[in-house]
Amino acid sequence: MQNNLPTPYFMIDEDKLIHNLEIAKKLKELSGVKLVLALKCFSTWGVFDVIKPYLDGTTSSGPYEVKLGYETFGKETHAYSVGYSEDDVKSVVGMCDKMIFNSLSQLDAHRHLVEGKASIGVRLNPGVSRAGQDLADPARQFSRLGVQEDQLNAELFDSLDGVMFHMNCENKSADDFISLLDSISQRFGTYLDKLDWVSLGGGVFFTWPGYEVEKLAQALKQFSEKHGVQLYLEPGEAIITKTADLVVTVVDVVENGMKTAIVDSATEAHRLDTLIYNEPATIGEATENGEFEYVIGSCSCLAGDQFCVAKFDKPLEIGQRLHIIDSAGYTMVKLNWFNGLKMPSVYYKRSNDDIQKLNEFGYDDFKRSLSQWSVH
Repeated sequence: MQNNLPTPYFMIDEDKLIHNLEIAKKLKELSGVKLVLALKCFSTWGVFDVIKPYLDGTTSSGPYEVKLGYETFGKETHAYSVGYSEDDVKSVVGMCDKMIFNSLSQLDAHRHLVEGKASIGVRLNPGVSRAGQDLADPARQFSRLGVQEDQLNAELFDSLDGVMFHMNCENKSADDFISLLDSISQRFGTYLDKLDWVSLGGGVFFTWPGYEVEKLAQALKQFSEKHGVQLYLEPGEAIITKTADLVVTVVDVVENGMKTAIVDSATEAHRLDTLIYNEPATIGEATENGEFEYVIGSCSCLAGDQFCVAKFDKPLEIGQRLHIIDSAGYTMVKLNWFNGLKMPSVYYKRSNDDIQKLNEFGYDDFKRSLSQWSVH
């Protein structure tokens, strides 16, 4: 059945998803940490029933994510935003267990709406981080993310339940994370001792091959016991890495000094992080030493819109399918209608090889995204 599905489409693999979730389960058991899924990375709620037994809830970056987590995942619902309006706070306070403010001014403005309804926290910026690119570095110069250390005083923590640090992006080293953890303990420890919970954010890539999960678990357990707090991590990519492919079809091959295979998808519309971070995609059919090299080009009109350069053992042919691997995180949540391109459908491959459709899109979805009424 899979070979007959019209492209482009995402295929989420249940076995690969459960593999990651079993690692998450092991981390929880060894450390006592709670894990809440970062919806900013992955919000495909059609698979939440598979994820729910392993994780403790969801964390959000905007009001609609809060509502989605509350309605479709349940368990704990954490609400965070870089900037809440008063209406935002009112709309989600009845649905969230924890509300985390990005600044002291936001805390002062909205605390009265939350007290007695949800646990209250703030985001702290520790000034240190592990992030591969400046664009994704929460501790970058002039960062707006979280309260700076020099703005803190002991009295503040008498009226807080918890805090959140987010200081990692695809950190694949337990030692690097532990060094950040030690820095936080040394600099903020007396504050943390007053709290009930501490979230250490996301970006800890504990499902990456070879990651020292036991070492991470031990460090988390020691930190939790030292400061008497319940720890949280907010994994996104770690849960869904390598679980989904974006399947595309070669629709043309052109040459201008180099062969380009044009596929029926676009980074600008369907895999935006490839374009934003200039990180080439990986093609499942490619080989390291293949004789035939191609640019894998998008079908959008943006001149620099391409997935990658890849080598193959045989020449690519029109009508051939390619699998753009690891296409779940920060991908489906960023889909857009640029150029009026066909939106990829979303499918789920069960462990027994059955294929379940989660979503499909058509012209009416495109049209409705632009206007619902005309001017009269």
